[in-house]
Amino acid sequence: MRVCMWSGPRNISTAMMRSWENRPDCTVVDEPFYACYLRETGLPHPAREAVIASQSTDRSEVIRQLTRQPVATPLFYQKHMTKHMPAGVDMGWCAAMRHCFLIRDPAEVIASYLKRMPSVDEHDIGIARQAELFREISAETGTPPCVIDAADVLGDPGAALASMCGYLGVDFLPESMLSWPPGRRESDGVWAPHWYGNVEKSTGFKRYHRSVPRVPDKYQALCDSARTDYEWLSAFRPA
Repeated sequence: MRVCMWSGPRNISTAMMRSWENRPDCTVVDEPFYACYLRETGLPHPAREAVIASQSTDRSEVIRQLTRQPVATPLFYQKHMTKHMPAGVDMGWCAAMRHCFLIRDPAEVIASYLKRMPSVDEHDIGIARQAELFREISAETGTPPCVIDAADVLGDPGAALASMCGYLGVDFLPESMLSWPPGRRESDGVWAPHWYGNVEKSTGFKRYHRSVPRVPDKYQALCDSARTDYEWLSAFRPA
């Protein structure tokens, strides 16, 4: 089973990848379209040249790897960033995959992103694109994807992951998925030194204390706009 997890940045997506990689029956891949995205946009992201050198920049080749390349385990978990899939890209390759969407309150995303980058815009956080992709993938597969909120995962990791496993029709393995050894992984992208410091120290999902951070005034309109799409996606969470 090939599982695509669609997320924005600063959204516990790497911790989720750790959880699935710690299963004995699962292989993971970290943001396989990142190099394509950087080559196409020319954006000066941290470790830009290293990222481009580490992955194929040919979308067709990346799609071939994701859909056809053999893997050694029954599960193949793919961590994707929504902004790496620009509007207009053919999503037909998704039809045979299983899909989950990881969402997070936009105020938390914006505040976290600004700790690592000097500015942020709608494209950076990718929430509007996440909603667009949800519609596109639903049309391609004929089934609405699973939606999981980061707050739900951190509030009760066992329940959230059990729900996701139930949607996918695989066994929930709490002894594997709720804790993992600290440190870096060979599967981590070359951008890990810039973004993954906290995850590398972690041994499980961080205990969650609900507190929506204050968004700088200059980004309040962005937050309000993103909230519309976030709340629309949130309506698809399990009851």
